[in-house]
Amino acid sequence: MRVHALYHVPFENVGSMAAYFAQSGHPLAVTRLYNADPLPDLTAFDLLVVMGGPMGVNDDTRHAWLTAEKRFLRVAMAQGKTILGICLGAQLLASVAGADVTRNPHREIGWFPVTRSAVLETTRLRDLLPTRFDAFHWHGDTFDLPAGAMPIGSSEACLNQGFIIDDRIVGLQFHLETTPQSAAALIEHCGHELDGSRFVQDTVTMLSQPDRFHRLNTLMAKLLDALTNP
Repeated sequence: MRVHALYHVPFENVGSMAAYFAQSGHPLAVTRLYNADPLPDLTAFDLLVVMGGPMGVNDDTRHAWLTAEKRFLRVAMAQGKTILGICLGAQLLASVAGADVTRNPHREIGWFPVTRSAVLETTRLRDLLPTRFDAFHWHGDTFDLPAGAMPIGSSEACLNQGFIIDDRIVGLQFHLETTPQSAAALIEHCGHELDGSRFVQDTVTMLSQPDRFHRLNTLMAKLLDALTNP
């Protein structure tokens, strides 16, 4: 399966997914939107991965490529592509699908549990996520569920932690691909957001238990199994 990823900033990449794609024989191509790379032809990939970034979905005046990206995502969704959006990527998919993206009541950064939605049992993600699991978070915005979407889960800080549409479009507000290295990169570039509020952890807490990243990445591998083996 041919995979294409959209990057919004230099310090957020596919993380643990890179090793998964390499080991599984799925070639990965990348568009770096922040470098003004052209968007790919829709026939050039089977799975599209839309990554995160500190900008918002409506920051078109600061990041002109957002307008073209949203137009591209709209067409990709309509043409039946399999798509995985993470953090900003999920917010972009929700917005393109007609849902509101707004400021979340709480900034959520660090390790916090997500409770899985029971409706996932009717989707290709069934039996993939535990009833309750720790995920890595780094976001201040949230989204409403798009029309026809099934919720993936929720956390104490954020009602909508993800959705699945037509059993092929998955949006995750949380991160399963984060590695110690990518977490450190987020801390380096977005550390000014660590304001000590209720759902914001400090850097020591976020990096102190490396085994948590392994468990996280194992869940990501299971999700990718589901998306690459329909």
